[in-house]
Amino acid sequence: MSLPLLPPFRQRLASGQPLLGTFVKSPGAHGIEVLGEVGLDFVVIDAEHAPWDRGAVDLALLAARAHALPALVRVENSAGILSALDSGATGVLVPHVSHPDTARAVVAACRYRPGQRGFSNSPRAGRYGGLGLAAHLDASDTATTVVAMLEDAEALDHAEALAAVEGIDAFFLGRGDLTVALGETSTEAETVRRAVALLVAAVRAAGKPLCAFVGKTSEIPALQALGVTAFILSSDQGLLRHAASTELAQFKALPA
Repeated sequence: MSLPLLPPFRQRLASGQPLLGTFVKSPGAHGIEVLGEVGLDFVVIDAEHAPWDRGAVDLALLAARAHALPALVRVENSAGILSALDSGATGVLVPHVSHPDTARAVVAACRYRPGQRGFSNSPRAGRYGGLGLAAHLDASDTATTVVAMLEDAEALDHAEALAAVEGIDAFFLGRGDLTVALGETSTEAETVRRAVALLVAAVRAAGKPLCAFVGKTSEIPALQALGVTAFILSSDQGLLRHAASTELAQFKALPA
């Protein structure tokens, strides 16, 4: 298999080029392999809302590397950052980053210099000791992609300061959680629209990329108009459900 030679994911994200990925919610390596064959720009292993343990994440990251498929890990909380990066994750998607102090703590957990990431070059990220101390520090700090999720009402009060935190590579608009936090039941509610506009303005003013979730590709143009460039389309389970439902409907429509 010939793998494409592409710039590092962090560089591609920063450039603002359109990127398409999906959440992976089913633990295991096979789904990652399939998505790697398809040619998505990235995947996000969802360790926040799906039953991933550390061993399963490690195996999935191995499969992603075999297909040169950038793989972020949505950690349950900041405590999961170190194990994800040591296992070779391209980066992390960190939920509920609602205050600048939280954002700075996330950056510190992801970076060696300057930062507070615990050092070890013995896991996959350090090529099992193949990278020396300095080389591992340089490689990790250069490649690790840090994406913070804006999904709390509190983030609205700190939007500009949050967006300006150095070391956060991109921000994810968590419209679902934000909708719930604002007491609404639709992401299209006017209160949610105003909140999203405020967050978008702050992030764009800081010159940072924006990411968002979409249930289907038809939702992408409206978000592109806001300045979103990286999209997480559904999930492996959602795509499976859609494909199966579509084929089943077509089957039932066949003549008896």
